[in-house]
Amino acid sequence: MTQRFLSHADLAALVAAHKRVIAPVRAKDDARQTDYLPIQALADAALGAALPRRSLKEYFLPPTEVLLSYRQTKEGVEIKEVPTQAQPQVILFASPCDAAALEVVDKVMDWQYRDELWFGRREATTIVGLLCSSMDSSCFCSAIGLGPDSPRGSDVLLTQVEGGYLAQVITPKGEALLAHCAATEASAAAVAQAETARKQAREKVENNAPAIPNEFGAWLEENFDHPAWKTMALRCHGCGACASVCPTCHCFDIVDEHDSSEEGVRRRNWDSCQTAKFTLQASGYNPRQSQSERFRQRIQHKFSIYPKRFGEILCTGCGRCCRVCAGGMNLPEILGGLIALAKKDQGESGQ
Repeated sequence: MTQRFLSHADLAALVAAHKRVIAPVRAKDDARQTDYLPIQALADAALGAALPRRSLKEYFLPPTEVLLSYRQTKEGVEIKEVPTQAQPQVILFASPCDAAALEVVDKVMDWQYRDELWFGRREATTIVGLLCSSMDSSCFCSAIGLGPDSPRGSDVLLTQVEGGYLAQVITPKGEALLAHCAATEASAAAVAQAETARKQAREKVENNAPAIPNEFGAWLEENFDHPAWKTMALRCHGCGACASVCPTCHCFDIVDEHDSSEEGVRRRNWDSCQTAKFTLQASGYNPRQSQSERFRQRIQHKFSIYPKRFGEILCTGCGRCCRVCAGGMNLPEILGGLIALAKKDQGESGQ
């Protein structure tokens, strides 16, 4: 993995050289918060601020988007599909948990059917991650095998050092990006300073939640009807706020919207397994009638179903679901309680 040094001026020139750059920006309604938004200059970006309130997901899977338009004529129905190629863009200062999430979701987006809109945007995007130093008690990336210094999903990973940034070049796309700026060879001092920053960042988050055991997914599958599910979800409102800010939740609904009796569009909208209507059938039957069943589905999908199918957890430990939950539900605490139950069961079975 190549390491280079970028000065602030180098990075500013990189931003100026690209038409579309997305970065964390101070929120207009609350200066303590940030959002991923387009920037015109490096000075617009909020460096080292809080994790953006929403993830990068909306730049690859928008909250709502048109898939096709249609028009009915005497000869039949005319279908016009939307372009699948996207405008090139650079995402700067991406949080490692957000960058990793894109690779996690890639698997389901290429399962049985390749989502051309998702991958069109993925291929047009270069991601420049940044070592995370703004973790709080809700962060638990290290518990699922990632970390504030994880390079996964980034094409380049930056670590702030004296005078600029140490840049780890991870992919050919990252190499091509830095080829257009005056990056220099990283000094031994910059490399050492970056390693110290990474170590401090890892230590800051590792105590937030225990590592998830490899056998946890199997225990969840075997305990689908565990009585703990009924009490665990008592505070869940079923609002779906957790899914809207989650970088890996990817459920959507598809609807046809009529502009007139002859024309309309087919639209894809975000959806969530936590809402009561998500599994409601036309007959009126709902296989998940209670909120405890819907909450169980969220945990099972992320930590058992998805890992069994794709080999990894559908979560990157960003903690956003904890921060927005109207019921004050804390995922690291919930996982800790379930892991304790699993260990208790395994201990009793081993006696």
